[in-house]
Amino acid sequence: MNSVSADQLVLFTATLAVAILSPGPGVIAVSQSAFALGRGRAMPYGWGLAFGASLWCLFSLLGLTMLFGLMPWTYTALKIAGGAYLIWIAWRMWRHAADPLPGPAGGRRGTGFAAGIALNLSNPKPALFYSAVILSIFPPPLSALDKGAVYLTAVSVELGFYSALASMMALPWLRRRYYAAKFWIDRGAGLAIGLLGLSLILRH
Repeated sequence: MNSVSADQLVLFTATLAVAILSPGPGVIAVSQSAFALGRGRAMPYGWGLAFGASLWCLFSLLGLTMLFGLMPWTYTALKIAGGAYLIWIAWRMWRHAADPLPGPAGGRRGTGFAAGIALNLSNPKPALFYSAVILSIFPPPLSALDKGAVYLTAVSVELGFYSALASMMALPWLRRRYYAAKFWIDRGAGLAIGLLGLSLILRH
């Protein structure tokens, strides 16, 4: 049985870091949350997004893509359900773009830890990405300890990225710019997430 090396984990980290920089619904959503609500409220949302994304790595390690291969309809069903969820989130962003910002004691529904998990679980494509990367970098079979090391690496990269993004987008000067253009930023974020959801449903 092969043992995961430090070089393999470094390569996995670098590959994941490059891929995660590609703007997706999670990046858009946590940025908009940090702009509107600040670091304190955006951070749990970012952690949920990170954990949700890392679960696709875990599912891949446990053989989820094998299930997709045996029963392709499960992947299609997940894509349709996930796309519909993204469109629903986009509709809420679009609808509430003109709403005033919540007060210090207020909050925005759908931007907590659980909502972050749900958002990144709405798109099954990362399962295919993780499976391809894992198979190319870590030749099977992998022991339970090796799988744990791979998963912990994925969690660390995802948490680091979303935490940094939430902190950066909550900087006061960026938030001031958001306040000045809240309506258009929220509408733009809603449109982008809606298009991603529609693409998820329509693309094969």
